[in-house]
Amino acid sequence: MKIVIVAGAAGTGKSTLGLAMARELGLPMLDLDSITNPVLDALIVPIFGGDHWNSDALRPALRPARYASLAAAARDQVRAGVGAVLVAPFTREMAGASEWASLVAAVHPARPEVVWLAAPTELLTARRTVRGEIRDAHIADPPVGSAPAVPHLRLDADLATGEQIAATLGYLGRHRALPADSPVFSRTFDAVLFDLDGTLIDSTPSVLRSWDTLGREFGFDADLAGSGHGQPAAQLIASFLPDELVATALARIIELESNDLHDVTAFHGSADFLTALPHSAKAIVTSGTRVLAAARIEAAGIPRPHTVVTFDDVTRGKPDPEPFLLAARLLGVDPTKCLVFEDAPAGLTAARAAGCTTVAVAGTHPDVALEADLVVDGLHQLAIETVADGYRIVRS
Repeated sequence: MKIVIVAGAAGTGKSTLGLAMARELGLPMLDLDSITNPVLDALIVPIFGGDHWNSDALRPALRPARYASLAAAARDQVRAGVGAVLVAPFTREMAGASEWASLVAAVHPARPEVVWLAAPTELLTARRTVRGEIRDAHIADPPVGSAPAVPHLRLDADLATGEQIAATLGYLGRHRALPADSPVFSRTFDAVLFDLDGTLIDSTPSVLRSWDTLGREFGFDADLAGSGHGQPAAQLIASFLPDELVATALARIIELESNDLHDVTAFHGSADFLTALPHSAKAIVTSGTRVLAAARIEAAGIPRPHTVVTFDDVTRGKPDPEPFLLAARLLGVDPTKCLVFEDAPAGLTAARAAGCTTVAVAGTHPDVALEADLVVDGLHQLAIETVADGYRIVRS
């Protein structure tokens, strides 16, 4: 029985993620706003003559009552043996306020698992402006940079919902079952080729921030960049900016991404997978530039293979097979004896065209967009075995 709490300031997308998680886990969703706001909206204004229930004057009394209502509803779900996904800010409560202890006691013996959505002030301001809720004018945000005092999974609010769900399921210990009859498990490989971003490392927050900045500076919708994930930046920029701006925009996005590395991290299992292979049997094949790839590999702290193929090394990037064919040639192996790990449709298309066996890493794109021999939640689900004629992939 699970009690999953989706927390964060107003505008982080708690309700969107909470609803998606409730569907994924088959649990009811209890949203603090849905439980309490209709009653407060109907009663407080008539009683207090127009003062909003989330105003500085009324919040101290009403906030504990709101959280008590959420705890009571959650207690009922636990008593029914169901569990629930709870959606609420919890900014004060998880920093030590008494309402948190009351909630934990209410859902005992279930143990709350906390997912915390973090967002910069400018993103929260933009989202609140768009939705135009009256209560947003009375929000008391926690100090910038504050985080829950209780154990939690931190997620960036600007990640795609699919990526947030994948990360949350991993945090909850929920992983997809891998089919034993996948051809990946029956083949022997001479080398393993890895995409970098979204496969070995999580650079998505940096990518989103950088392309959002580029979009503002050059006057295009940053969502266009997201739709082309996995393709070289030069190709992507050329598809929606005039020729005379492409070189300038490319130099700018390289600058932005290379200087935005503070939260670039390795995915669970990446370092172990790379370490298990000798340099003669592994390569990173990325659509990024040589400078950007080096910066992100170092920032994530993963072992750097001797062979790294970047966009600077090819004339045609993914979805063309040239990057994977070049990596196989540099390693001195037949591309049909290579296994490729990729997270993006463009990369998977390139790998298939090169004749490689493919494993898709879910999260960046929905499963329906991932045409591969095997789909996994992450490299942590697999391990490498050395055999007489090469390397085999097994379930970990």
